[in-house]
Amino acid sequence: MNTEKLHIIPHQHQIQSKDRNELMGHKGMVIWFVGLSGSGKSTLASELERRLYEQGNHTYILDGDNIRSGLNSDLDFSDQSRVENIRRISEVAKLMVDAGLIVLTAFITPFEEERQKVKNLIGAENYFEIFVNCPIEECEKRDVKGLYAKARAGEISNFTGISSPFEEPINPDLKVPTHQMTVAEGVDLILSQLKDRL
Repeated sequence: MNTEKLHIIPHQHQIQSKDRNELMGHKGMVIWFVGLSGSGKSTLASELERRLYEQGNHTYILDGDNIRSGLNSDLDFSDQSRVENIRRISEVAKLMVDAGLIVLTAFITPFEEERQKVKNLIGAENYFEIFVNCPIEECEKRDVKGLYAKARAGEISNFTGISSPFEEPINPDLKVPTHQMTVAEGVDLILSQLKDRL
């Protein structure tokens, strides 16, 4: 361990997470959407946020491309950078939960080990994992951003599902098969499972 880190002593402030939750009127938590590119993670997260907002909840979305355009713009798509990408996002999400927000994250999050680290960092009681379960064939048909075509043509390296692995979640809190239901139906399903958690 770097000996300089031994001198870092986090300050204990007067206002705690429970105080912020009380002020917000709901519990802070992370809703983590996992799935292949094109599976519908961002679409579901956006509609879920709209519905939660209309109910008076305080929310924020952390989305893959948005985060990689700023905070994580220095990272590439190697396995090592993917791990660091998720680590940074997890730390940011943890801070936002402490602030009392309902944080919706939409990231491929391809590795089970990293998902478990996220859960451990944030705390199982504050973490709700949704596997946006859509077959790669359907994701390729959608190919909204044209990424699969580029990956197949060799223009994009380390593309999840094509040249980089995606490990399906072992025990997610919920599976949403977006190829078998509408966005509204998916959000209804999520809200029915979240009502007791919030």
